Amino acid sequence: MEIIQLVGAVREGARFILKAAILFVAVSIAAFTLIRLSPIDPVQAYIGADASVSIEQRSLIAERWGLDQPPLTQFLKWFSAICRGDLGVSIIFRQPVLTVIGQRALASLALMGSAWLFSGVLGFLLGVLAGAYHGKWPDRVIKTWCLLLSSAPVFWLALILMILLAVTFPLFPLGLAAPAGKLNTEVRLWERLHHLVLPCLALSLTGVSSIAMQTRQKLAEVLESDYVLYAITRGEPKWTIIRRHGLRNIALPALTLQFLSFSELFGGSVLAEQVFAYPGLGRTIVQAGMQSDIPLLLGITLFSALFVFIGNTIADGLYHRLNPEIQRNHDG
Repeated sequence: MEIIQLVGAVREGARFILKAAILFVAVSIAAFTLIRLSPIDPVQAYIGADASVSIEQRSLIAERWGLDQPPLTQFLKWFSAICRGDLGVSIIFRQPVLTVIGQRALASLALMGSAWLFSGVLGFLLGVLAGAYHGKWPDRVIKTWCLLLSSAPVFWLALILMILLAVTFPLFPLGLAAPAGKLNTEVRLWERLHHLVLPCLALSLTGVSSIAMQTRQKLAEVLESDYVLYAITRGEPKWTIIRRHGLRNIALPALTLQFLSFSELFGGSVLAEQVFAYPGLGRTIVQAGMQSDIPLLLGITLFSALFVFIGNTIADGLYHRLNPEIQRNHDG
């Protein structure tokens, strides 16, 4: 039995590595091709507004970076470099791309992690409440609110929250991840959390609707099932039935859907961080695109693809592990 489990674990690990490698190669090719087709000129981005650089000097810079070589040769050199862990140097920050990503990834992960937890918990609770009162006024109110949230862009919610809670009622700061003028070593934890509230709310509210609507529908189906109707005829209270029979049937789909929302979460963080000037990867990738920082743009693209892939892999693994029927079919 242990040998079979070991073989299964090795097989799953090999499958994960193979999928990650295929994704890495595919995203690398797609990102490099799109950059090549874009009007971005790396030499001009490096020179900036310096008009004193001659054509000969531009040619020397292009030759030094290998930009005078065929596209396939450029890609192979770049791909071999990133396989060694060398993503190049950021033009904007004059630092290695890995260093820039490492500095800003923690801020983005804190924002996305807190928004992910808040949207999952709030969406699940609202879905349970709507499903328990299916067809009644609490269900209609929650359903309408979720539909409005699902159609609202993240940047619009961010602006509304900023106007209401930072300008009209100055409960939270306008932006940034810490008070201006303070060193990182001087910033306290509660100050970071205070600056995190508004971006977290803006990013999490749009993710509430999908979880709430999914949970509402699943719970309504459970409450209409034969065994629940039988329990009701025996006089069991509704919330006792929901706790005993409903939660375990609706938790797995909600959890799976929450992990599958990683791609939307990363995309929404770009807008939320830009509105609140939050120094994370989302705002950094906008800066890289606006200022033609190709090494940083490609590096964050690869990081975001890996982030989404890990989230989808976790969702798939949880669904197979927590659902016995699917696990039996998969093993068979």
